[in-house]
Amino acid sequence: MKQKAYAAAGVDIDLGNKVKSTLPQLLASTHRPEVLGKIGGFGGLFALDTKKYKQPVLVGSADGVGTKLKLAFVMDRHDTVGQDLVNHCVNDIAVMGAEPLFFLDYIGTGKLKPHVFTQLIRGFANACAENNCALIGGETAQMPGFYKEGEYDVSGTIVGVVERTKILDGLSIKPGDAVIGLASSGLHTNGYSLARQIFFKKLRLKPNSRLEELGGTLGEELLKVHVSYGPLIQALLKKYNLVNRSRGIKGLAHITGGGFVDNIPRVLPKDCNVVIHKGTWDVLPIFKLIQAKGGVPEAELYQVFNMGIGMTIIADGAKADAMLNLIRSQGHTAWLIGEVVRGKGIAKVV
Repeated sequence: MKQKAYAAAGVDIDLGNKVKSTLPQLLASTHRPEVLGKIGGFGGLFALDTKKYKQPVLVGSADGVGTKLKLAFVMDRHDTVGQDLVNHCVNDIAVMGAEPLFFLDYIGTGKLKPHVFTQLIRGFANACAENNCALIGGETAQMPGFYKEGEYDVSGTIVGVVERTKILDGLSIKPGDAVIGLASSGLHTNGYSLARQIFFKKLRLKPNSRLEELGGTLGEELLKVHVSYGPLIQALLKKYNLVNRSRGIKGLAHITGGGFVDNIPRVLPKDCNVVIHKGTWDVLPIFKLIQAKGGVPEAELYQVFNMGIGMTIIADGAKADAMLNLIRSQGHTAWLIGEVVRGKGIAKVV
């Protein structure tokens, strides 16, 4: 049979349809009762249960994975970056107090490879299921000549909901409040351009290089999944931020690109500073290696990388110890890493 003209040009519609036919099975675990219709429509349908809220506010965010994808290409492992994308988006809306409702993905590639597509979707689905977030649709674009052979890009959009009176806006933050740091799994999804330059260009290591400090290969370390703090945050909010009670949690900051000094100020009042104390948490070995081998000034490290803290909670100082105990009982590692003082809306690492 003669090859179709579009397939000969690099876009195989039949292959795309065949691969996408597996989506209902892959996405079954992400179903929520509010989802209407089926996968494959021109748009995803989600019927918000407005009876659960007095004044529901929708919260949306979109993001990508960045150059962490380069590791996925080299190692031919793609499920972890799928999880990274969902978890990053969940964390971004969690800082507003929002519960995730649904997620949509975008995959752009030169030539669709079935095993890559399946791994990505499986990663999206696993993370969505863990976050009780429905995966209701997406887009897969085949664009020959646009991407390098074997490469692709992914992005995602998430929509969540929060009660208007429970939005975390940081306005109640005041001097004397405590800063709790939640442990990260590693670089998460930020700082990879610098890390890759240090490890693969300067040190000439390979993804399969085994490093004693890491207890495994460099590639395995750099592909560790971005932690989702969404379920934990929802549990904390239900206990410490009930209606008609003072807020135990005043503000949250997802420590992504920009580190402490650029992300924490996004939730601070103009008359407050946050002081983060080095040495109050366990810096992961990967960051110690970057510091020792990379020649990066320490101040820059805390602005580029999360340094082992993936999320900060600004909490009522009187409730911080009890909150720490609850966090640890939920299986997360956390420390008291700083405090709020009078200032001009900045974060300092000292």
